[in-house]
Amino acid sequence: MATEIKVPTLGESVTEASIGEFLKNVGDAVAVDEPIVSLETDKVAVEAPSPVAGVIKEFKVAVGDTVEVGAVLAIVEEGATGAATGEEAGRAAQERDEGQQERAEAASSDASQTLSPAVRRAVLEHGVDPSTIKGTGKDGRLTKEDVIAAAKAKGDTPAPAPAASAPAPAPAATGERRDERVKMTRMRQTIAKRLKGAQENAALLTTFNDVDMSAVIEARSKYKDLFAKKHDIRLGFMGFFAKAACLALKDVPAVNAYIEGDEIVYHDYVDISVAVSAPNGLVVPVIRDAQDKGFARIEKDIADFGKRAKEGTLTMEDMKGGTFTISNGGVFGSLMSTPIINPPQSAVLGLHRIEDRPVVVDGEIVIRPMMYIALSYDHRLIDGREAVTALKIIKEAIEDPTRMLIDL
Repeated sequence: MATEIKVPTLGESVTEASIGEFLKNVGDAVAVDEPIVSLETDKVAVEAPSPVAGVIKEFKVAVGDTVEVGAVLAIVEEGATGAATGEEAGRAAQERDEGQQERAEAASSDASQTLSPAVRRAVLEHGVDPSTIKGTGKDGRLTKEDVIAAAKAKGDTPAPAPAASAPAPAPAATGERRDERVKMTRMRQTIAKRLKGAQENAALLTTFNDVDMSAVIEARSKYKDLFAKKHDIRLGFMGFFAKAACLALKDVPAVNAYIEGDEIVYHDYVDISVAVSAPNGLVVPVIRDAQDKGFARIEKDIADFGKRAKEGTLTMEDMKGGTFTISNGGVFGSLMSTPIINPPQSAVLGLHRIEDRPVVVDGEIVIRPMMYIALSYDHRLIDGREAVTALKIIKEAIEDPTRMLIDL
């Protein structure tokens, strides 16, 4: 019996998605609830599973197509076993891709068809064989980081291969320059619109300060082993900054509020959006009720978000809400930046790299591990005095972590 696989419910107010990649090929056997298609929404990538066990007979869509909730993605022959012959699968794949070559990257082998666009580009750029790389993503699938690591281990970086699109370009002469056009993913388009919208709709301003990280580094060094043994999680810096932010937002509630029409919405809780880098772009999952959570719970939440962002398994619910954002550009080596707020929020805290710098302490020049921190805010709601005060509270809490324990 033939069963239709349809686009699942994608989340509140999300009605459509784009086809990101096929996780199975025509003729492949699938189990109940096994994902066969990856879908890209405005915020996350989701997977469409098969409701029955059987064999994939036909795909009704192609990579890059926009589909609505309830649209038919594929047909599965329920109860069938085995795989289609190479000729049968190839004919079905050709029919599926017909008319779509201008916007979808054709795969050169069966294995390459399961690679995401980001991974496929990385394979082409670094000239590695994906079949020789062990994937660390969900169900053993390759990630972009796996490809980069394999390229580094190989020790060479061949010139980028031409993208496998149709029609294939002629080999370039030595020294010839070329351009490549890659369609923006739905997530990247949404990121672009939201960030530009933040610039156009908010009166953005940034205030800076610097923080002596000595006390936090000393605390981590002293307690990291005990912390890991007791809580089974690494003690990181983000837990300190999240708790310090909770102190600041409690004392300066405007930084934790937002404008809605002609009203200001204040919150008696702190839901911290944590900016996390994912293969398809920046995502901001939310640590809910951070004001009530301890360091261990916050660190576990952050670690879980990072892992699932890499695997592409974050959900719409993970992204929903958020009253304040923390973005850590320091993990990529940033010394200083002016982060952009995450609408409708009114403020974002930017963290940066730690480096030894000469500072004056008690009239003497000493070397201390310093970090620049930045608070970008919507000046329509938050006055300069409030923004500076909030950032100063964060600075003082990091330089004297005891403040976080006794609520100062």
